[in-house]
Amino acid sequence: MLIALIARDKPEHLQTRLDNRAAHLAYIEETGAVAQAGPLLDQEGNMVGSLIILDVEDMATGQSWADNDPYAKAGLFETVDLITWKKVIG
Repeated sequence: MLIALIARDKPEHLQTRLDNRAAHLAYIEETGAVAQAGPLLDQEGNMVGSLIILDVEDMATGQSWADNDPYAKAGLFETVDLITWKKVIG
């Protein structure tokens, strides 16, 4: 099952993102659940969120992955949406 995780950072939390980026990237590598990922950017090119495509067994597994992401544990996100996604192109 593919799940789009769309997370928006809390305002003024860029340093929280930067401080936890290495742990977040290591978590992605360790879990093997991420098909695609990248930061959301504002008009100035600053990171303000995340778009992650998870390839997991079910929504509960996706939620568990999201809950254990170092960014989430650091309190970076203002909102997190997990939405079943269907790949059509690419």
